[in-house]
Amino acid sequence: MPSGHRTGNTAPLRGRGRDIGVHSIRGRGAAPQAVADGGIPRLGGVHGPGDRLNRVLGELAVAAPRLQVRLHRLPVTRRPAAVRDGELDAALVRALPDEPGAAPGPALLPLWSDPLYAALPEGHPLAAEPEPRLDRLAGLPLRLTAREDNPPFPSLVTGAFGAAGVRPVPGPPFSDLQATLTAIGTAREPSWTLFYEARGLPRIPRVAVRPLAGLTVATSLAVRPGPAPRHLLGALRAVG
Repeated sequence: MPSGHRTGNTAPLRGRGRDIGVHSIRGRGAAPQAVADGGIPRLGGVHGPGDRLNRVLGELAVAAPRLQVRLHRLPVTRRPAAVRDGELDAALVRALPDEPGAAPGPALLPLWSDPLYAALPEGHPLAAEPEPRLDRLAGLPLRLTAREDNPPFPSLVTGAFGAAGVRPVPGPPFSDLQATLTAIGTAREPSWTLFYEARGLPRIPRVAVRPLAGLTVATSLAVRPGPAPRHLLGALRAVG
C-alpha cells in the first residue's frame, strides 16, 4: 500500500534523486553503455506487490538483453516533475496529486491496479466481512496518513469516501504503518486504517486485514511525449 512505511502507507522515499544502482541487462559482448529502447535508462520506481521491479528486470533480460536500466528513488510528488524536466526518462507513479498552477505533467500510460486494504481490530464485527465496504467503515475512527507525507493518498481516500456518499470520522494520528497497526490492535477504542500493499501484507496480532470492496489504486508509467518505450512498457504490463 509493508511494515514501517510512512509515505502514504508505502515505503519512505528519502532524498532527491537517490540513485539505487544500475541493473545491467546485457547479452554477451554488449557495450557497457545503456542501449536505448525508447531512451529509458533512468527509471523512477515504486514498491509493489510481489517484487514487481525485479520481475520487470527479468522480463527485460529476455526481451531486450542489451538494455541497461538505472533505478532511482524519488519522493512521490517529485517523480512526475523529474520526468517532465528530463531528470528521469520514465517513472512509476500511483494516484497523482492535483496541484493547481503546476506545469503540465508527463504522459501517463496505465499499467495495473492493486487493491486497497483495511486494517481493523480483529474483534470488530466488520472484521468478519471478507470485503468490508467503505460506507460501513465510515463510522469507525480513521487513522489516515498526513497529506504532507504523501499528498496523493489522502486525496484518493477523500475522493473514495465522497463517491460512497459518506465522510470519515477522524481518528488518532497515523505515524507509520507498523506502529499504526500495532496501535489498532492494542487500543481500547476501535479504529482503522487503509493502505496498499508494498512488500507483502502485514501480519499483526489482534489486527484483521481485509481488501476493501471495489477500491483499488492505479499505477501508471509517466513518460515524456514521444514514442512509447516498447520493451519497458511490455515488461511492466507483463508482470501486472
